[in-house]
Amino acid sequence: MQTPYDWITVAIFAGLIVIFLQRSVGDGEPQDSILSYLPPSIGCAVSNYFGNEGLENGNTIYQLLGAAGIVAVLVYTFYVIKPFQGQGRS
Repeated sequence: MQTPYDWITVAIFAGLIVIFLQRSVGDGEPQDSILSYLPPSIGCAVSNYFGNEGLENGNTIYQLLGAAGIVAVLVYTFYVIKPFQGQGRS
């Protein structure tokens, strides 16, 4: 936990965990599949890798890939997991 990429991706991943746990203990059958959480989880790991490599080696392209990956994870989470609508309903 030494770079901004570490902190940001771990915070996003923790948020995904909280959303998943809240929805899995709610009343009724969960509306989202556990597989819908896989792409943003992998995206956090890949974005963290590219961002850290970019910082370590001074490679701007890798840093931009890391930042773009974080944005992609947030967009996916907003449109697919829908954290502000509850239970993943449209």
